[in-house]
Amino acid sequence: MVTSTHEASHRIFQEHPEALAPVFEALGLPPPTKAIVEALTPDATEIRPMERRVDTVLKVEPSDGDGFLLAVEAQTQRAPDKGANWAYYVAYLRAKFDLPVLLVAVCRRRSTATWAAGPFECRVGPWVTQSTRPFVLGPDSVPEITDESMIVREPAMATVAAIVHSESANITAILDILARGMRSFDKATAKYWCEFLEVGLKDTPARETWKGLQKMVATYFPGHGTLFEETYLEGKAEGKAEGEATLILRLLERRGIPVPEDVRERVLGCTDLDTLTLWFDRSLTAATVEELFAQAPETQENGAERP
Repeated sequence: MVTSTHEASHRIFQEHPEALAPVFEALGLPPPTKAIVEALTPDATEIRPMERRVDTVLKVEPSDGDGFLLAVEAQTQRAPDKGANWAYYVAYLRAKFDLPVLLVAVCRRRSTATWAAGPFECRVGPWVTQSTRPFVLGPDSVPEITDESMIVREPAMATVAAIVHSESANITAILDILARGMRSFDKATAKYWCEFLEVGLKDTPARETWKGLQKMVATYFPGHGTLFEETYLEGKAEGKAEGEATLILRLLERRGIPVPEDVRERVLGCTDLDTLTLWFDRSLTAATVEELFAQAPETQENGAERP
């Protein structure tokens, strides 16, 4: 089944082949920034009525060495027929373009990544006629990005890493660092990567966390027309406050922190955006709901000043 997460997990390489750096490094090839990379048709359909389509096919011409094809497949779970399909893709592309083929599988689950590494063999008894061994980009081969400067230098790689680690226990911290790093981008660039990642995280719990964290990017330069300012700052204050309050509660619940009814009512009853912003920032790291209200600002809920 094709999902937006599946699409983003491979389509990013069509526009940003530099995100394939771990593959080039592992194989001892020149980095993709020094190679000519051309997207080819992913259609592997024959004349007979059977459609086969590779997710992404790239033709790579390194500055040093011979050219080859990169076939990128995003795989969210095991599939019993995938081994045979992958073998067909490699054989078909090799024959069609007369170039060697490197098959890359992008997986966000360790169990899927382990399976995707193969080998997938065509054998009769002890004799192996063909063996397919994909190169896997997964949680064990793609490092978590924890350095803001890395995000500024390589946003494509950081985005791929976030998608790959979307089911990691550290995903909230990973996305927090990513949002902080994106504050240095101009509006158009930040909007592009924020939306790309949101699509890539669809169908995962991390998507709601990321939707909330985009506010960190949007309001970094308030009043200057920065990213999504229209979304977060337009409309009535009451509606915006309700949305932020709901987001805070959802984030706490996603992190497994119990939220008593009185706390729920207090958060939902707050209409002061500055207070809600403070609570949201604290909800990212708070271990208990009590930490949400520690050292409250002088401006209380509903805009009333502290007595």
